[in-house]
Amino acid sequence: MKSRNMSTYTIKKCVNGTLQLLDEQGQEVNVLNILHDAEPHRVFAFEGQMGAGKTTFIKHLCEQMGTDDVVNSPTFAIVNVYDVALPYPGEVYHFDCYRLKDIREAMDFGAEEYLYSGNYCFIEWPDKIEPLLPDDTVYIHIVPQADGSRLLTVKK
Repeated sequence: MKSRNMSTYTIKKCVNGTLQLLDEQGQEVNVLNILHDAEPHRVFAFEGQMGAGKTTFIKHLCEQMGTDDVVNSPTFAIVNVYDVALPYPGEVYHFDCYRLKDIREAMDFGAEEYLYSGNYCFIEWPDKIEPLLPDDTVYIHIVPQADGSRLLTVKK
């Protein structure tokens, strides 16, 4: 099995509702650093229990990428498409695979076309489509902490 690099961050919610991302030394970093550090990878699998903050983090990430679209969970649509601005021109695909019954459903809506498009893909509940994910998928695990913050671990 291929060895993966790992980084750990803390996510704190600010009073105004925005998110603050802190590195292992407690220094604030831009959420886009996660994308920059993962270059050239484009597929990100978000893992965590229900309510861990996967959708909230993806929303913040897409906003920082310059989307004007409303970012919300694609629970019933399975995939939402957001237009993003420079320096990320193009589309971002946001999957929520929670309701998929089996991998055939993912294949029926063309998941592989999205995953191998070269555009950013942010996937919630990736275990439902694991066999379809590219080998270089970046895994982001989010764990709620007792103080309300989240521990975010990035494996690439």
